[in-house]
Amino acid sequence: MKLCLLAAVAALLTLPIDAAGAANAAPSALSLDAQVPRYQYIFVIVEENKDYGQVVGSSDAPTITRLAREYGDAANFYAETHPSEPNYVALVGGYTYGIRDDDAFFCYPHDPDPSCPNSNKPGYVNHTIDAPSLATQLEAAGLTWKNYNESLPAAGSLAVVAADAHARDVPPTLAVYASKHSGFINFASVQHDPQRAQHLVGFGQLYADLASGHIPNFSLIVPNLCNEMHGVGGLAAAPEGCEQSHLSQLIWRGDENIATLVQRIMASAAWRSAANAAIVVTFDEDDHYGRQGCCGSDPHDLSNAGGGHIPTIIVTNHGPRNLSDATPYSHYSLLRTIEDAFGIHTYLHQAAAASVVPMLPLFRVR
Repeated sequence: MKLCLLAAVAALLTLPIDAAGAANAAPSALSLDAQVPRYQYIFVIVEENKDYGQVVGSSDAPTITRLAREYGDAANFYAETHPSEPNYVALVGGYTYGIRDDDAFFCYPHDPDPSCPNSNKPGYVNHTIDAPSLATQLEAAGLTWKNYNESLPAAGSLAVVAADAHARDVPPTLAVYASKHSGFINFASVQHDPQRAQHLVGFGQLYADLASGHIPNFSLIVPNLCNEMHGVGGLAAAPEGCEQSHLSQLIWRGDENIATLVQRIMASAAWRSAANAAIVVTFDEDDHYGRQGCCGSDPHDLSNAGGGHIPTIIVTNHGPRNLSDATPYSHYSLLRTIEDAFGIHTYLHQAAAASVVPMLPLFRVR
């Protein structure tokens, strides 16, 4: 029995890759996909640059630790690469598309723009991606989405970085918004969307939508640099809880921010309804710059070789409680699960890889 199981797993991991770079899904994976319940609302909150062990179980992160114990803990979850930007692209696009840096979303090889400092390096790729994304999938299915970016200068903004005079406990000149933490903005279909201002919005719109009940089916929620555990480094103007060298305070502030966001979502009519809703708290990468990865990653692909073991917590209104799931997952697994939960079964790029399975145990409903 054990040998048969090992053989099945080996077969699953050696399925062929198609010409587009997506693996042909295994029959066993497809049967799991069919079991993922339909969800009406999924909120994904992305934090920054922390290893699983730095957060889950830490006294500096009591909220995330409590959510992991009370709801669902994806205890073996991995990012795709380093640094930040390609992980966000992978989460909403199914692949990093060769991006290996945090240059601006509009950069191209040998771009002289100051926001493209790496553009002369070998292997540099266009950072605007002309390919489908979760946004185009949702729209084709008649579903709605928004990317809520805290401290975004204005709805639909194409700013690369920006300060926020209204941010809590932050000097008004400190740049705390960064487009590299969007993912959606890298896609040409979003950059050229005449309705972009309805999709790329700030936290004021998030709170208004939660209060009014006009909530999109999919919400990607990204706090600003001081509130997502990223912080800033070496700047005298940075408050203590935003200074990267003050790790404990940085994690504490980010955890407090998660508590606020989760409370606001749980207070919404959508969360209290009979419809299935989920809050995902994940991270973009760890801060060790190691190459741990799984599930659609490739150690031979420098843009997709693994970004470390990161916390990912699944909180559902009708789903499991007190569950720790040790199944290996990645952002590709999360994307595939989101697609399944919205009834979309054409998976984006590496979300269709043979080693990627949906996060079914964490998304089941009771």
